[in-house]
Amino acid sequence: MAAGLLLPARFIVQLLNAVLVFETNLMGRVLGSNPFRRHFHLLLSGLLLFGPILSFWVSKYSIFANSNHYLYRKFLRSTWGWTCTLTGSFIILLSLSARHSASICLRHLSRVGLAGLLWWACQCLLTLLEDAAGTCYEPMTPDQEDQSATSSGQSLLLLHEDQTKASCLKANMMWRGYEVSQDVLILCLCCLLIVEELSVFGRHLSQGKARQSSPGAPLRFIFLLCVVLLAMWVFLLLCLLAHFPKFPSQQMGGAVGYLGWRGLYQGWYRLKPSWGCPGLPGEGPAAQDADKSIKQ
Repeated sequence: MAAGLLLPARFIVQLLNAVLVFETNLMGRVLGSNPFRRHFHLLLSGLLLFGPILSFWVSKYSIFANSNHYLYRKFLRSTWGWTCTLTGSFIILLSLSARHSASICLRHLSRVGLAGLLWWACQCLLTLLEDAAGTCYEPMTPDQEDQSATSSGQSLLLLHEDQTKASCLKANMMWRGYEVSQDVLILCLCCLLIVEELSVFGRHLSQGKARQSSPGAPLRFIFLLCVVLLAMWVFLLLCLLAHFPKFPSQQMGGAVGYLGWRGLYQGWYRLKPSWGCPGLPGEGPAAQDADKSIKQ
């Protein structure tokens, strides 16, 4: 009886493992290809520019038109937390699979920490700019509106100075001013970060073939979760642009996210790896030795 139940279970496990290997090998080749890495930011730019046009066709009764939807509450408001957790787990498992030392693993993890520090600095700076450039208004009561209408002929708002945006909205008042969409900023930054960090998985597979070894199921599973997370961030970005278009706030947020990625991965991280520079994903003595063994 036990043997009869064990055979179907073993077959299911082997089938799931085969699907996992196929999917991760395919996505590893796609994300590791130079055309995808070099042009992914152009894809995001196209979404930012032409995504708001979809607002003319999407239905206002769609479940994604509700700002309190589950995806927005559970994922959009904790975008960086999900990205940091899954991407950091991938970096750790990849370092263990590549037999990197603890110092090299921490150095690669520091890339995610520096990106988080950049996001925190952008939040503080943008909040200060929004508070300085905006104004808080309190709608007038009906009695006040009647009095102002008889005196000036138009409805007015009471101006409140020395109010921040957070305190103004918390008091159920109106805030008017220029702003940069922080939701679009963090989504674009996380998408670009995930693509950069996952791009080394394809080369890791090639190095495994040269050593006649294969990445374990935990690493493949975390890699697949990161790919799913990347797809979810792109989908949420498209939903924001289509259902809640805010021009040019969202485009400015995407531009700031792009500049942050450009400064880190296309600038600072391209310097020689040292205590002051974590280097690009996949860089390190172990990776160099593996590349030499592949060439030989």
